[in-house]
Amino acid sequence: MDSAAIRDRTVLVTGGAGFIGSHLVEALTPHNDVRVLDNFSSGDRAYLPEDVTVVEGDIGDPIALQQAARGVDIIFHHAAMVSVSRSVDAPRQSNETNLDASLLVLEQARQEDARVVAASSAAVYGHPDELPVSESAATEPTSPYGIQKLALDQYARRYAELYDLETVALRYFNAYGPRQQGPYSGVISTFLEQARAGEPITIEGDGQQTRDFVHVSDIVQANLQAATTDAVGEAYNIGTGTRTSIEELAETIKAATDSSSPIVHHDPRPGDIRHSGADISKAKRTLGFEPRVGLENGIQSLVEGTRLPPADTDATVESIGEGSTFS
Repeated sequence: MDSAAIRDRTVLVTGGAGFIGSHLVEALTPHNDVRVLDNFSSGDRAYLPEDVTVVEGDIGDPIALQQAARGVDIIFHHAAMVSVSRSVDAPRQSNETNLDASLLVLEQARQEDARVVAASSAAVYGHPDELPVSESAATEPTSPYGIQKLALDQYARRYAELYDLETVALRYFNAYGPRQQGPYSGVISTFLEQARAGEPITIEGDGQQTRDFVHVSDIVQANLQAATTDAVGEAYNIGTGTRTSIEELAETIKAATDSSSPIVHHDPRPGDIRHSGADISKAKRTLGFEPRVGLENGIQSLVEGTRLPPADTDATVESIGEGSTFS
């Protein structure tokens, strides 16, 4: 979807200086009044365009949230503690950020009569019984993070039903792309870092576990579509519909970086989900969502430091300038 389809609106992106949020801000800024609420615990100001209004504060602070959300038309809610392992180590802290603060966002949205596009997760499904996973599959999350995302997902849909608040929940599968960094950034950025350094590419388990890797530009597309759809009060899977084994991923990254790093295997993580893959037929049918970035092209763009063209253009890729990083 063309980002200009959302035009002359006042929008808030919570967590807007982070990985996914900053790409969304970048897409929205040329045609809208964009605000960002971020505490910069993991986000970076360098990712934000100069003409964005920044409210530095915590998503759980009602005063900061009220200041950021006053008069907005749409809230894209991406602020979260995104690590499964951290949620296991600190479930109460994780819950305060991922669920308690999300309820504040929904309540503030009611005050403003603002649509909410909420970032949910494939973690709501736990160990799926069937593949690919559809939105009607059983939800049995295996971590506090998954439980919190499921609760947010359900709250968002119930707010649409109970309070006539326009909400959409997007269940992201394994997101990757520029600006994904830090100790909890995901397997692709970890493998890239290891391959570039000539260090062993470490796989936890036998490498035959599979994931559905979706590029951040396709996630941005889904957010823009969720912000304009009439089909509110719903949850949608956002992935590619293609599963890739972790062993295949490691080989692809090794080839793309021309690395001599050996691929080594460590013990599997306890409770790790064996297979995950999205049924995206509902998002395709209802939102018009169509993933554009294949995994090989997405990884190559990360390696070369190039920006993939917007989904609605035939533009050639451009070099990433200063202030944007790949990891």
